[in-house]
Amino acid sequence: MTLQAHALCCIRGERQLFASVDFKLIPGDAMRVAGTNGSGKTSLLRMLCGLSAPANGHISWHGLDIRTHREEFARDLLYLGHANGVKDDLIAWENVVINATLSGHPVSQDEAYRALDQLGLTHAADLPTQSLSQGQRKRVAMARLQFASNTPLWILDEPFTALDHSAVATLCATISAHLSRGGMVVYTTHQEISLGAGRAVTLNLTQEPVC
Repeated sequence: MTLQAHALCCIRGERQLFASVDFKLIPGDAMRVAGTNGSGKTSLLRMLCGLSAPANGHISWHGLDIRTHREEFARDLLYLGHANGVKDDLIAWENVVINATLSGHPVSQDEAYRALDQLGLTHAADLPTQSLSQGQRKRVAMARLQFASNTPLWILDEPFTALDHSAVATLCATISAHLSRGGMVVYTTHQEISLGAGRAVTLNLTQEPVC
């Protein structure tokens, strides 16, 4: 099981964000995508999810191009973007149930409660999501990870943003447990965190090579 990128190049308008990006990840690996604002971190994550195409290069999963084997790749992927992806008109626990179900991991109301409890949201589980703070909404979104142990590849865009110290520690433990089971994680963050990865890699997009 590998995630491999070869010679990736990203261009937005007339500006090159990054080029010549190469890496190979194996089970247990965690890769942090770093770089200055505007260097293309989110753009790279969207490419790795198959949501956008590189200007040059290709990405493979299990040796197969992710854009020509979309269904197989989607079954093995959990992507949480920079936006929370929660519905304001739903109660917090309902968001957890619906998001988990849409990801192919149906859960019960009780399981949703337990996931929110682990993230310190017991008191907010029955509240409308629109009434929650940004940090609480982020934790509702992150609760999906509690049910994704069988999804090998997690791609997480700024998962620690707006979380307090306790929630960051809980999320780090969840990610570390996933890595210990042989999962892979690609993530961005502006925080200094420690994960129990078999191999921790940093990919810095700040440099600007030519396509």
